[in-house]
Amino acid sequence: MHPLRILISNDDGVFAEGIRTLANAAAARGHRVTVVCPDQERSATGHGLTLQTPLRAERADALFAEGVVAWACSGTPSDCVKLALGRLLAEPPDLVLSGINHGPNLGSDVFYSGTVSAAMEGTLEGLKALAVSSACFDWREFGPAAGLALEVAEQMLAGGWPEGLLLNLNVPAQPAAAIGPVRWCRPAVRRYVDQFDCRTDPRGRAYYWLAGEVVNDLEAATAGPRDWPTDVEQVHSGGAALTPLQPELFWRGALSQLAALDPLLVRGSLSAGPL
Repeated sequence: MHPLRILISNDDGVFAEGIRTLANAAAARGHRVTVVCPDQERSATGHGLTLQTPLRAERADALFAEGVVAWACSGTPSDCVKLALGRLLAEPPDLVLSGINHGPNLGSDVFYSGTVSAAMEGTLEGLKALAVSSACFDWREFGPAAGLALEVAEQMLAGGWPEGLLLNLNVPAQPAAAIGPVRWCRPAVRRYVDQFDCRTDPRGRAYYWLAGEVVNDLEAATAGPRDWPTDVEQVHSGGAALTPLQPELFWRGALSQLAALDPLLVRGSLSAGPL
């Protein structure tokens, strides 16, 4: 494959081992790599944008391999990709990569994930984008996930990447030889119990830590073919989960399930129109 122009971001920040491994691996394959990522950890920021304060960006090339152009930005992951596409890059990239996240982004987690949101920003701009996560918070061997992410992205680009498709890749915490096959997966349902830990500060006032324990439902899924495994199920079996997503939230259920609007809800010249 000819060298690609690749934009890489994340939500773990410019000093994270995951993004350094991914960027350096892409550069080692001959691709032209630009990193624009937060200057500190911005996990679980979703698709938030910075509106009330200015963004600042400083060069951080020294943190990466030779040839990688890097910027550390004061904003969110979505800010970083928007700034890169709007001001920092001379031409649009062929590919947007986000990660490697230090922990999984499975099932319902994608709604909160800064990693997925950074990639989603690329998709919203009409670009090919892939988010990649290591499915363990303590695992720090990111080489296998980096290689797998680049192979998946290159194969998809060579085969024709469908418009509006965002790919979410979760790689089990295993050495390369122990990782099972990559499979197309549907997003699972991940629920959390005891989400808030209530504590008391030295002045006797209550405060709360968002923590909780995840409860993985290996069977339940939000959408997708019934014969596909869920992403949680696939990672738990030792394989890599590749989930196709899109920035589309319109209801996919039967329209007959939607109640008719009460005429009293219509005010003045406003009309809900026919359903």
